[in-house]
Amino acid sequence: MLALSAVLRRQQFLIRALGVGGSHGGISHHRTMQAVKCMSGTSLEADADSILRAITPTLDRSRHKGQAGKVAVVGGCREYTGAPYFAAISALKIGADLSHVFCTKDAAPVIKSYSPELIVHPVLEESYSVSDLGDEDRRQITSEILAEVDKWMERFDCMVIGPGLGRDPFLLECVSKIMKHARESNVPIVIDGDGLFLVTNSIDLISGYPLAVLTPNVNEYKRLVQKVLSSDIDDQDAHEQVLSLAKRIGGVTILRKGKSDIISDGEIGMQIDDYLIIHSILLNLVMFK
Repeated sequence: MLALSAVLRRQQFLIRALGVGGSHGGISHHRTMQAVKCMSGTSLEADADSILRAITPTLDRSRHKGQAGKVAVVGGCREYTGAPYFAAISALKIGADLSHVFCTKDAAPVIKSYSPELIVHPVLEESYSVSDLGDEDRRQITSEILAEVDKWMERFDCMVIGPGLGRDPFLLECVSKIMKHARESNVPIVIDGDGLFLVTNSIDLISGYPLAVLTPNVNEYKRLVQKVLSSDIDDQDAHEQVLSLAKRIGGVTILRKGKSDIISDGEIGMQIDDYLIIHSILLNLVMFK
């Protein structure tokens, strides 16, 4: 019974986060952080079911496919096909209606074979496929890739940048332009994996963009701290360091993953041990910030 209750809470948290159709507005970022901070105390477990039942949108006959969230994952290359698949399929499993993957042509058949539920776009290119082309032809291919992604951009409630992306120079160049277009369109972006490698070397891509959520592991976080703060990881004052890092980048949200997750948007910060809460915060920030 306890396990069932935990599953119910998890699904309700996440469906809540993805379940408001098609809007990047709504619940304010500040209210979300404050509410979850209050709920992270001892009363959370006792009150979770009643709270979540009250705030979860009701599924009724007036709803149609797409109103519970449309997510795009940008990632997947010859070497890495698992990460974009898991990111995209997880979005479906926790309540999103549609999940897209924008990947390289080599990765597309593999990712598609994992699940018929994913909408896979084999549009990205790596350096080896354009190595014999001149600068003008390479620019043309880049423009075609951007045009293909832009056709779908306005439909997405969120983009996930980086799972299985790899570090191919031409591929990263194209993805950096996709990120700029997402930012211009005010699409929330979650950055993970090699997407973090990209932004660490090009902080301007996300600097000052409050709809960006960075999810670094220990090594990715170390590179960010060294690049932005010119210092090493401070485990003695980890909470304040994450807050300072988020503030220095310009109000992005940073989720430092570890034994205890630390999350901050540069104004509010907290350390959380309960994975149910951290998933709720992260997805609420992405969808409602």
